[in-house]
Amino acid sequence: MEALLISAATVALAELGDKTQLLAFMLAARFRKPLPIVLGILVATLANHGIAGALGVWITSALSPMTLRWVLGLSFIAIAAWMFVPDKIDGAEDRKLRFGVFGTTLACFFLAEMGDKTQIATIALAARFHDLVAVVVGTTLGMMLANVPAVYLGERFAQRMPNRLLHGVAAAVFALLGLATLLGMGRAFGL
Repeated sequence: MEALLISAATVALAELGDKTQLLAFMLAARFRKPLPIVLGILVATLANHGIAGALGVWITSALSPMTLRWVLGLSFIAIAAWMFVPDKIDGAEDRKLRFGVFGTTLACFFLAEMGDKTQIATIALAARFHDLVAVVVGTTLGMMLANVPAVYLGERFAQRMPNRLLHGVAAAVFALLGLATLLGMGRAFGL
């Protein structure tokens, strides 16, 4: 349960103001069909984070516990720093609607998540907690908590979010996870 809750909370915070949330706003404004957009986000996130989580679990078997501890700790701290880098969408508005609203959302979200901080966080969280299902469900829940309101409330919601504060809180959570891992507090999780 801890893996699910920490994964959901950290990814929900990390996603606020992220390029995929900006993509959700853009898709909602362009297509005005929230249900296929939300379903596309869900399927894309499950697929992308499922792959990322599997990679994270595999890493735990490929690295020694000490190496894994340093890699994870430094990864969490790097994600904390990355939280302060603003995201923007590059050329997403030029994509054509070839696969319907659902297919376009699925493809755009899956590709936008490649190498994104929430995907990297999913890898690190899966390696940290050794629980693929709980982490993927948690990170997907976090993505949905951040993006479903973006789809349904659009620009009005975006203008009222205190992005700087939310990014600061998310950065603090990732930094604490990194420090806890580096200081050996992850021993309860087998690290």
